[in-house]
Amino acid sequence: MIHAALWFACLIAIYPILRIISVSLRPGNTLLSTDLALIPDGATLESYRIMLFDKPFLSWLWNSLMITVATAVIGVILAATSAYAFSRHKFPGRAVGLVFLLTTQIIPAAMMIVPIYILAIQLELVGTYRGLVIAYAVTAVPFSIWILKGYYDTIPIDLEEAARIDGCSELEAFWRILLPLSTPALAIVFLFNFTTAWNDYLLARVMLGSQENLLTWPLGLQRLQGQFLTQWGQFSASSVMVAIPVMLLFLYTSKWLISGLTLGSVKG
Repeated sequence: MIHAALWFACLIAIYPILRIISVSLRPGNTLLSTDLALIPDGATLESYRIMLFDKPFLSWLWNSLMITVATAVIGVILAATSAYAFSRHKFPGRAVGLVFLLTTQIIPAAMMIVPIYILAIQLELVGTYRGLVIAYAVTAVPFSIWILKGYYDTIPIDLEEAARIDGCSELEAFWRILLPLSTPALAIVFLFNFTTAWNDYLLARVMLGSQENLLTWPLGLQRLQGQFLTQWGQFSASSVMVAIPVMLLFLYTSKWLISGLTLGSVKG
């Protein structure tokens, strides 16, 4: 019964994906067909060809990839060093700082857009990649710090003290001892930052505006939706291709996901 329930849940989860693939393969005159076949009659890859060669889809994908990778890397660096300070050092305001970081996650993301946009205008970062990268990184860092701080707490400090006795500085002990042992948590943080920036539409729409050369893939796909007509075949084909990088990243980091999510949840 348990296996049957799991199979049923998997079918429910995978059905929308199969429908998207089916729509992407349909010829233009049968996009609204109610046929449930995965490979429809007259299946064609025309929608994929149009997106790859007639539309600037690869440019949208490249823009998103640059912004997302930069966000993920910067977020991991900031979170790793900040979490180390919260985990290994006692300083005034430490507890208040942790609570403050946690409370920032309670605020709805849409409410943060206005202050972020105002700051971006004052710093002349509107309509630039670096402005969007900074906005993504600072919004993802608080949650990332909590993940890494919890994981650091599970690693005995005796290992770092032994490295210090052997001649390592505090920075070397952090780099050579703590970071290699924290690979699962770092993978989780990287994946979280990556998916957050990769799938975002609203903040990118506000920060980048309508500059065609800076569009990320969510903004680009929005161009396929007209006032009277939506290119559903091209929209579906793009959705399938956009999912590939995230799937590859997830499969690569899957060996660290379970341990990264569980070992940092308790101390000791």
